[in-house]
Amino acid sequence: MPAQQLRPRYTFPVPELPDIETYLEALSERILGEPLLGVGIESPFLLRTADPPIREIDGKKVAALRRLGKRVVLALEGELFLVLHLMVAGRLHWMPEPGDKAEAPRARRSARRTGTTLASFRFPGGTLTLTEAGTRRRAALHLVRDEAGLSSLARAGIEPLEADLPAFASALQRENHTLKRALTDPDLFSGIGNAYSDEILHQAGLSPVKLTQRLTGDEAARLHQATRDVLGRWLARLRMERAGGFPEKVTAFREDFGVHGRYRQPCPRCGAPVQRIVHAENETNYCPRCQTGGQILSDRSLARLLKQDWPHTLEELEQKPGFGLRKAARARSGRERERARR
Repeated sequence: MPAQQLRPRYTFPVPELPDIETYLEALSERILGEPLLGVGIESPFLLRTADPPIREIDGKKVAALRRLGKRVVLALEGELFLVLHLMVAGRLHWMPEPGDKAEAPRARRSARRTGTTLASFRFPGGTLTLTEAGTRRRAALHLVRDEAGLSSLARAGIEPLEADLPAFASALQRENHTLKRALTDPDLFSGIGNAYSDEILHQAGLSPVKLTQRLTGDEAARLHQATRDVLGRWLARLRMERAGGFPEKVTAFREDFGVHGRYRQPCPRCGAPVQRIVHAENETNYCPRCQTGGQILSDRSLARLLKQDWPHTLEELEQKPGFGLRKAARARSGRERERARR
């Protein structure tokens, strides 16, 4: 069977810590200290709480903005908290007042591309809208009262950019999970999802299926540093790209990623074809040379389908052109190696 027929369909990626922080910074510039003039709920599936009633927030000023895992929190006067969970396909858009001729058309185009409008929040300077692509309604809106109510929505994960090595290692080894599962578990680490966990593991040079309780001290330290480096670097990059505007291209598939979303593209370090493991809607990408010692990790559905034809090592993979580098990537990788020799 041709390799092209084996590719799973990509879903919208979940916004992760760098994306949510970028949203919060853009929102702070636009709505912090401003009154919420009105709320429009367009989907009956969005609002998940009934008390306090949603109309109670009309006219309340935004006192602060914060991140709760992968959620956006608007802290309002009177100890009310509006909590937006974008889930997989939810995106935020800022529709400025008609006087802003530069930003308004861009925002409208982006909102149309990213789905159906589920809610709108009107402020003096513009309107914040929540859209969701597709037909499955997963995005959620909660309105809770006081810090205790907000805490009821929180998970126990530590903040990866704030944790020192002992706290990081303790969280990592609390359960005996694979590294991929541990990094994306919100009860262990806050804000890390499918995309950035791939990038973190690639930078650390660790297998996504290595068990946490088998990590050496050096490996744990390497993973801690890689987590800080990857999240910090991409947060700085997204800030630079935003350049004062509102982030309208939130995605976890980026050309400059090392491995995530780059199946059969060359690893930027060694040139080996990036591999993947597909499970339900998630895809784990890794470099077999940099991370698994040349071993091709078993993708259960493909391994079951291909049986004896499934390549178990990088050497076997290189003998099967349909599963190695894509043709264009192979040519690009060759040019890059030639430039490196010069």
